[in-house]
Amino acid sequence: MARLGYAEFAAHGGDWGGNITTVLGGRFPDRVLGIHSTYAEAPPGVTTDGLTAAERRWADDTADFWLNRAAYAKQQATRPQTIGYALVDSPVGLLAWILDKFAEWSDTVDSPFETMSRDRILDTVTLYWLTRSGASEARIYYESHNSLDPDLRVDVPAAITTYPRNIEKCPRPWARERYRQIVRWREPESGGHFPALERPEYFVQDLQAGLSAVLAARG
Repeated sequence: MARLGYAEFAAHGGDWGGNITTVLGGRFPDRVLGIHSTYAEAPPGVTTDGLTAAERRWADDTADFWLNRAAYAKQQATRPQTIGYALVDSPVGLLAWILDKFAEWSDTVDSPFETMSRDRILDTVTLYWLTRSGASEARIYYESHNSLDPDLRVDVPAAITTYPRNIEKCPRPWARERYRQIVRWREPESGGHFPALERPEYFVQDLQAGLSAVLAARG
């Protein structure tokens, strides 16, 4: 950002980007004005005591995801090259690998195409295929999984939006343990892991409002 000429900036991210914005806000509070994220991660050791019934369901859903539906992450975190060779060798295999995530992680009933067009999904898969990034995408899990500093705390203003069908949902009391200054918290009625594709209009409006709240908190 300094090379681009920005002494200060705000950051947004979800999924891996959520981790990155958390690290940026926590490590560089003198540079980062604040963050907006669709993915908040609690520090280890938090307790379910005091959580509401809905928040307990969030915690249970997240635990179930990592126990029963995260084989892709375990594969990439332990043997990234094995799946990596396949992802750069077969376009059909790459499509199946990615489409599986769109199907399971979107807020739909029968098909991801209920909220996302085939062309948009094929555009995404094509970008992976033409750049041969399937293997490098897998290696980020191997190189970075579980790398978020458990003691990292974010003191800059934070706006957090948690979509109901996201694969991980952090209850607000847990989020407050890491993000010390949450200035905006939203729980939309619909949306999954890909809000920019599933609910683009809401996503843009929420991003604008979230960053406005962050900047207002900075004065």
